[in-house]
Amino acid sequence: MHMKSFIKTLGIAILGGAVVLGSYKLFIEEEPQQLTYQNTSLQEDIAPVQSVNYTEATTIGGVDFTQAAEKTVHAVVHVKNKTVTRVRPSFFDLSRGRVPYREAIGSGSGVIITEDGYIVTNNHVIENARELEVTLNNNKTYKAELIGTEPNSDIALLKIEADESLPYIVFGDSDQTKIGEWVLAVGNPFNLTSTVTAGIVSAKGRDLDTRDAVAQSFIQTDAAVNPGNSGGALVNTNGELVGINTAIASKTGSYVGYSFAVPSNNARKIINDIMEYGYVQKGMLGIKGGNLNGNIADELGIDESEGIVVAEVVEDSGAANAGLKEGDVITMIDNIKIKKFADLTGYVTSKNPGDKVVATVLSDGTIKDVTIELTKNNTVSIPTIDMDLRNLTKKDLKTYGVKQGVKIVRTIGELARYDMTDYIITKINDNTVSDIDDVQSILRNVDPNETLLIQMMNSNGEIERFRYTVD
Repeated sequence: MHMKSFIKTLGIAILGGAVVLGSYKLFIEEEPQQLTYQNTSLQEDIAPVQSVNYTEATTIGGVDFTQAAEKTVHAVVHVKNKTVTRVRPSFFDLSRGRVPYREAIGSGSGVIITEDGYIVTNNHVIENARELEVTLNNNKTYKAELIGTEPNSDIALLKIEADESLPYIVFGDSDQTKIGEWVLAVGNPFNLTSTVTAGIVSAKGRDLDTRDAVAQSFIQTDAAVNPGNSGGALVNTNGELVGINTAIASKTGSYVGYSFAVPSNNARKIINDIMEYGYVQKGMLGIKGGNLNGNIADELGIDESEGIVVAEVVEDSGAANAGLKEGDVITMIDNIKIKKFADLTGYVTSKNPGDKVVATVLSDGTIKDVTIELTKNNTVSIPTIDMDLRNLTKKDLKTYGVKQGVKIVRTIGELARYDMTDYIITKINDNTVSDIDDVQSILRNVDPNETLLIQMMNSNGEIERFRYTVD
C-alpha cells in the first residue's frame, strides 16, 4: 500500500500538540461504560452497611497507610456549590408571565495546595455557581472565590481567606507513578467528610471518551470513589498529590470498580497558568497521526508495535523544525514510553510553549533522539464566552478576505446549540480583535453580568452581531 494512501486510513486530526485517532480507534475498541462525574446534591440516600471488625494491621506488604492519610485528610475540603436553576413553569406561572427558579446545592471535594488558601477542584463541581462555600476538616467554613477554570481538563482553582496558615498537600510527580502502586483517594463521598479509601493504580494514560476530538489522559485506580469525591485528592503512600479524582465508570452512578483522576502534573501546569496568566497556555508538537499497532507495523515494515505514527507534520511547528516527517514513529518522550496517543497528550499538556522535549523516533529503520521545541497551540478554549477560538492562518486571511480576527472552532455551554463554526470574530465591544491574546485582554477587563457586543463574519462574508452576557 502506498504510504500516503495508507496514512489517510488513520482518520487523523490535530489535537493541541499530540495526536488523535478518529474513526479507526472507535472501530477497534469496545464501547466504554457510562462515565459519571461525582459531584452530588445535598440530599443523598445512604445505604446501610455491615460493621467490619479490623483484625489486620494498618500495613499491607509493609506499606503504612496511616501516615499518608494523616498528612492529607486535613488538607481536603468539602466544596458546596449554590446554584439557581430554571424549572418548568406551571400554567399559573405562564398566565402571569413568570419564570420560576429553584435554588440547588451541589457538593464535592477540593484540595488545599498552598498554606494561604488556594484550592484545586473539578470544574464540574463549581460549574454555574452563584455562591461557593468551603468547609475544612476542622468544620470551619469560608466563602470561596473562583480564580479560574480549564473546562477541557475539568480543573478549577478557588481561593479562601483564612486567618491562619492552612494544611496543604504537596504535588508529586504523576509521570513517575507506576501501575500497581498503592494510592489513597481522599474526599467527601455522599457528604461524608474526611473519607479515605485505598487502591492501586490500575492504568495510566486512559482516554475516557473515544468520541471526543480531544484525547484525554487519566490515571485509573480501583480505590473506591463515589459521588462527592470529585475534586478530591489521589495521593501516594508518601502523602504526595498524584491526581485529582474526577470520574467513575459506572452504570449506576456509584462506584463499581474503577475511577479516574487528572494527573497531578497536568493539574499543576493548569493551576500555574491560571495564577500567572489568567488562562491556560497550551503547547503542541505539531503533528497529525494515530496509534501504531501490529497491522500498521506490518504495513510500514517495522518491528515496533507500540507508539505514534506521524501522518503529517504541521508547517512551522516544532516537529517540522526538528525534521520529523510522514511515516516516522514516536516511541518515547523524555524517556517516557508512549504506547498510545493519550500518553503523548497527557505529557505534552503538562508542558508550556517554548519547553523542549526529547522524542525517541524510529525513522527509516533507524532509532534516534530528536529535540523538539513545543510551539503555541493556536486553539484556545475561552469559557468566559463559551467558545473555542483559533488564530487565523495565512490561508484563512486569504479565504475570508480579512486582515485580522479569530476563528470560532466550536461553541460550548449555552452557545452549543448555535452553529458558529468557522465564523470570524472581528470586534468585541468596538475593540478590534487581531488574535486570541486580544480576546483574552478584553475579557480580563469585563465585569460579571456585563453584556458584550460581538461582531462576526459568517462563511458567506456577511457581518453579524450578537450580544452575550458574561456569567
